[in-house]
Amino acid sequence: MLYLTLKIATTLLVAVVMALSLAHALELPGKMRLTREQYLAVQTIYYPGFTIGGASEPLSIVLLVVLLAVSPERSIPFWLTLAALAMLIVVQIIFWTMTQPVNRFWFEKTRGTTTADGDGAVHRLFGSVRAGTASPDWKVLRERWELSHSFRAIAALIATVLMVVAIAI
Repeated sequence: MLYLTLKIATTLLVAVVMALSLAHALELPGKMRLTREQYLAVQTIYYPGFTIGGASEPLSIVLLVVLLAVSPERSIPFWLTLAALAMLIVVQIIFWTMTQPVNRFWFEKTRGTTTADGDGAVHRLFGSVRAGTASPDWKVLRERWELSHSFRAIAALIATVLMVVAIAI
């Protein structure tokens, strides 16, 4: 019973990882049509909700490792769980190589900037860079950030399906 509970809890956490990434991916078509100002305003809605939900990512990896340690070796559920773990590692690789560099650029380049009306929240996150600094086109950054979440959603969806099948067997 403890083994089944661990499998269910792990699958639920993997599903949360998938849900967060999928939510971003489903917004992509609409967000790509937004003007710069609209896009910047919309981006601020993600914090802190998605940041808090992001705790599911390391927790799901930890639970997958624990589940692998207690799963019967060379069984079909073992291999499915291992494949799910590999997909969540892919999710992390995509985040750290595609998403986080854009996050870091926006946070570093926009720290402390505010608009004339005092609404600095939008601009501190995704707004104008300081005077005298080179900035890539915001559309390039937007595309990279948005596409990275689509790639993450695909990998997380595969991990979720693998875990559901592992439970069903």
